Amino acid sequence: MTSFLGNELNTPSENARIIIQSVPFDLTASYQKGTRFGPRALIEASHNVETYDIDTDSEVFRQGIYTAPELLAGNSLEMIAKTHAETQKWLKQGKFVATLGGEHSISYPLVLAHAEAYGPLSVLHLDAHADMHPALEGNEHSHGSVIYKIKRIEKVHNVVSVGIRSMSVIEKYLIDPSSIFFAHNLFPHDDSWMDLVCQKLSPAVYLTFDIDVLENFSATGTPEPGGLCWDQTIRLIKKVTQQKKIVGLDLVELMPIPGIKAPDFIAAKTLHKMLSLVFK
Repeated sequence: MTSFLGNELNTPSENARIIIQSVPFDLTASYQKGTRFGPRALIEASHNVETYDIDTDSEVFRQGIYTAPELLAGNSLEMIAKTHAETQKWLKQGKFVATLGGEHSISYPLVLAHAEAYGPLSVLHLDAHADMHPALEGNEHSHGSVIYKIKRIEKVHNVVSVGIRSMSVIEKYLIDPSSIFFAHNLFPHDDSWMDLVCQKLSPAVYLTFDIDVLENFSATGTPEPGGLCWDQTIRLIKKVTQQKKIVGLDLVELMPIPGIKAPDFIAAKTLHKMLSLVFK
């Protein structure tokens, strides 16, 4: 497997501040499978991302970035155990961990490890879906149940969800209306709501970024029309980094489409931008 931003920029793990780890897992996908190919597609596309970020006037690779081997698992329990243990290992070494999925269920062990290390913390959840099913299709480890599980982690102070535009009637009665920002209420040229998001977050924040939060993003396992534009989404993350400390993040649900590389590049650019903002 190649390295994020290119093999020539890969830093030995002992010298890197940032660890890119991949969890190519999509066993519980309820619509389209294929997000297991997302991490590799993102990393390959990242070789075409300019290393210089205009907004932050920085090259985040100079912090040292190590791309770790993929974490492979045959079932949900194995994935949770492996991802939790590996993330704990990096956090104990003082690394910043950015994880690529795979489906959204991978975020549970990531948040668990970060809450143990940095909690109590808030989870900023950018997504088209509420993911608040107690057990989607009878599976408590489903991608559609991940936020329901995360909210029950002891050292998770709260979850603030942004961009939501799809949920079931069951989820309607399980969400916290005061901590959910529906996409239809978020206008592209009015950022006033972003301050309210920040007010609801604790000083330490874990960011989970489901790529389907973006407007009409088709290269994903469960696409939804509508959504947040890219610039708007980045402005939110920038504001959060200015007021809070993002201690870890993931980017999930990229499902590559053969022959169409633009979505892979958008995902890679998004990851690079988020890291640039975190380390500004």
